[in-house]
Amino acid sequence: MTSTPRPTADLTTDEARRIALRAQGFLGAPDRKGGVRGVLRHLGAVQLDTISVLARSHELIPYARLGAVGRKTVDEAYWTPGSDGAPHAFEYWSHAACILPVEEWPHFAFRRRAYRARPHWNHALPDGTYDQVIKQLRTEGRLTATELGGAKKTSDWWDWSGTKVAVERALMYGEVVCTERRGWKRVYDLAERAIPQHLLHDELDDTECLRRLVRLAGQSLGVGTRADIADYHRLKGEQVDAVIADSGLVPVAVEGWGKPAWADPAALATAPRGRHRTTLLSPFDSLIWERARTERIFGFTHRLEAYTPKPKRVYGYFAMPVLAGGRLVGRVDPARAGRTLVAKQVTLDGPKSVPAVAQALLEAASWVDCTHVRVERVDSPELRDPLTRELTRALA
Repeated sequence: MTSTPRPTADLTTDEARRIALRAQGFLGAPDRKGGVRGVLRHLGAVQLDTISVLARSHELIPYARLGAVGRKTVDEAYWTPGSDGAPHAFEYWSHAACILPVEEWPHFAFRRRAYRARPHWNHALPDGTYDQVIKQLRTEGRLTATELGGAKKTSDWWDWSGTKVAVERALMYGEVVCTERRGWKRVYDLAERAIPQHLLHDELDDTECLRRLVRLAGQSLGVGTRADIADYHRLKGEQVDAVIADSGLVPVAVEGWGKPAWADPAALATAPRGRHRTTLLSPFDSLIWERARTERIFGFTHRLEAYTPKPKRVYGYFAMPVLAGGRLVGRVDPARAGRTLVAKQVTLDGPKSVPAVAQALLEAASWVDCTHVRVERVDSPELRDPLTRELTRALA
């Protein structure tokens, strides 16, 4: 790791937390004019995941910042092209599988080149299949894996067909692109046809790509350590080190962090002020998707337990942290039963968090067209009745 320049500013823990909240769109007036696309551009990446409880994670991200924006509106904002036919977004590997602003296509050239240079793959590719997939897309236009010939050889989720292996490899290489999901299925097209020409051929070198992604990560985080910045788009630490001095970010010292940090100069220019959002957060929300950062900023330990065997779960299958007053004040593991939002398990950070958790539950219920909220279990039993009363009073 390279030596760190002298900090240009000293931040308290609370200042860093508030800078992070504003950078992520949770402090101050929401950008209603920019809407869902504004949220995407602001964050730089919105993670996708197959789990759908209240809604899928890419729907929960703008909801958490803008409020009850319609779910159809969210999908249309991501996937509906502009009047010129150009897409607003594409899907690629960033923090994980993410929706990305289409203008960032050139800056993932370094990753496309890295994938092409990989010496091995987990899935074998039958001879001729790759060329056949490209030919079929060129001839027939945009297609799903099913339309290309089938996604799986058997019912096992990992047992991809040769066609699926080929088209996913072409996606990673950048010869194919996904600019739409249809019924959760990727819709594939040739990049040369889907990506605007002025972006398609802007093949920047690795240093330019990394410099841009490091700067974007710093802007989206507001302030972060080297590890925070690297994690945002899943860069390597040495890649961050190579470009951070020229990224436009400035070194800062944050009280209690114990590690060097960098900040977006614009985030330091004015003190974060405004109204805090009260909301349920997807575990895949970029505010909290990195556990070490969440613990450092909020003093809150959280992990997704969907893939943990049920007897070993502590907080529930899809426990969603509750953000209120700029802090994480509890968790809710939600479900839906008809038009009732079911809080299967609720964790509260003391009696003072009851009104905020009730507010978050009620707004979420309204968003997904539920007319009732039922609380099943509260980890602190003495808080179950106060929470139920708060919900009943608001629904009356």
